[in-house]
Amino acid sequence: MAKILSRYELEQADDLKTLDLEEKTLNYLSHKELLETIQCKIEEAKSDNVSIDCLKSLEEQLKTALSVTRARKTELMMELVKTHQEKEKLLREENQSLTNQLIKMGKMKKSVEAEDARAMSPESSSDNKPPETLLLLK
Repeated sequence: MAKILSRYELEQADDLKTLDLEEKTLNYLSHKELLETIQCKIEEAKSDNVSIDCLKSLEEQLKTALSVTRARKTELMMELVKTHQEKEKLLREENQSLTNQLIKMGKMKKSVEAEDARAMSPESSSDNKPPETLLLLK
């Protein structure tokens, strides 16, 4: 799991460094506008009224938008994984605490049962014990 997380972190860092996405996205259209523009240009391309440079520019914008979307999705997934790891850690600690409490309660119960058993045993009752003075007479 750690290998996967580190690989995704490296990929995300590489994407952000190589594309310098934040600066590029400021110069481009929003995703919705970009898709609408591309659709219009493709329809125009069918009638051969669109330049190659225009289509290449739109392609670059689309790739950048896709990279930004993927980077954001990866970031959100990483946050979710970290949140789940923290929650798992807390649950493990709580589980350990509850286990310790159960062990303590079990020990207390056993000691109480042992005391009750000693109190109920015939050896502990004073009726069955010979008086200590008799031992001295022997």
